[in-house]
Amino acid sequence: MNRYLRTRDLVLDLAGVLVLLMKGWFRGSIGDLAHSYLGNLAVSFSVYFLVSFAVAPRLGRLGIAAIALIVVEAFEITDGFGIMSNVHDPFDYLANALGVALAWLVDIVSTRAIQVMTRSA
Repeated sequence: MNRYLRTRDLVLDLAGVLVLLMKGWFRGSIGDLAHSYLGNLAVSFSVYFLVSFAVAPRLGRLGIAAIALIVVEAFEITDGFGIMSNVHDPFDYLANALGVALAWLVDIVSTRAIQVMTRSA
């Protein structure tokens, strides 16, 4: 099952990156909300599964979520780690937390689905 979880982590990490790259397209359908916060949500989602891919199962979901949240919030606090320019918006912190929470929920649901799938195979 570990192979399935690692593949899932990689696919969901790439899905988050894809949503980030497509946020301009979403702007047409959901407006400025997509431009302002969808990137934060997508990156936070992606970082969760990147951390999960790198350290799971040694850390557990709570540890993965904590590390992902620290990374994305540190990005906000340090203005893009001094590498990227970042416009400060206090709601970015909430969008980051929501992205990590969404990833945590998807992690739980998809892990259970994989467990059911591997038992029946």
